[in-house]
Amino acid sequence: MSFRPDQIKVVLPFSGARPTVVTPKNAACLLPVLIVLHQEASTPGRVGNVLRVLGHPLDIRRPRFGDPLPETLDQHAGAVIFGGPMSANDPDDYVRREIDWIEVPLREQRPYLGICLGAQLLAKQLGAQVAPHPQGRTQIGYYPIRPTVAGRALCPNWPDQVYHWHREGFELPAGAELLAEGDDFPVQALRSGHAFGLQFHPDVTYAMMHRWTTRGCERLDAPGARPRHLHFADRAVHDVAERAWLKRFIEGWLARMPRAIVSEAAE
Repeated sequence: MSFRPDQIKVVLPFSGARPTVVTPKNAACLLPVLIVLHQEASTPGRVGNVLRVLGHPLDIRRPRFGDPLPETLDQHAGAVIFGGPMSANDPDDYVRREIDWIEVPLREQRPYLGICLGAQLLAKQLGAQVAPHPQGRTQIGYYPIRPTVAGRALCPNWPDQVYHWHREGFELPAGAELLAEGDDFPVQALRSGHAFGLQFHPDVTYAMMHRWTTRGCERLDAPGARPRHLHFADRAVHDVAERAWLKRFIEGWLARMPRAIVSEAAE
C-alpha cells in the first residue's frame, strides 16, 4: 500500500556486494547520506561531489546486487535514489523493493531525492503512473524546463535547460506539488512533503556524459534524442547554471532534516 503524506500547502524556501561508505575528512559530525545506485559502474556523480563538499559521508548501496536498504533513516541525513536503464514498471524484485522502501523516508519525514528513475519510483510509491511518451519520444540531451511559481519560491535561479536521459515520464501524484514542467514530458520536478523528484540529470559530470553517449550510443537514434555532438555543445552553454542551481538545491534539501537529528549528530 502506498504511503501518501498530507499535502503541505505552505511553500518554505530553501535556506560492490556490500554497502560502501565514502567519508570526507570534515564529516566527523555529520550523518551519512544513503546513496542508491543501479549499475556496478555507476557513481553519484555531481550530487555526490556536492554532498562531500558539504561534509556528508556517502553510504553507497546497490540493491540490484544484493545490498540491503535500512529499515529506518535514523542514522542518515537523507536518501538519494539515482537513475538506471531499467524501468519503474519492471517486474524485478529489487525494483519492487525500492518502490516499497521509499515509504520509509515518507513516513519518517526525512529528506528524499529521486533522480530520473528515482523520481519515477517515488511517483509509483505515491500512486502515480509511469509510462513512455504516447508517441514514443525520448529526452536524451539538453531540453528546456520551466519552473513553476512554487518551484521559484522554493529555489530561485533554475537553469533554462537541463540534461536528460529517459524514455519514460510520470504523472503528478495526488497531493504532490509541481516544481518544474516541460513539453514532451510535462512533470519535470515535484515535491511531496520532504521528498523531491527530478526527471532530469543534474548529477551528470563531463566524464559521465562521455560514458553514457558512448556506451548508450544506440539510444541517440531514438525519436526526440539529440545527436551526440550537441550534448557537449549544449553543456558548454548550460552547465554552469545547472551546476550552481544543484548546489543551492542540495543545501536546501538537506536543511529539511529534522533539527533533533541535526543536533544529535553534532554531539
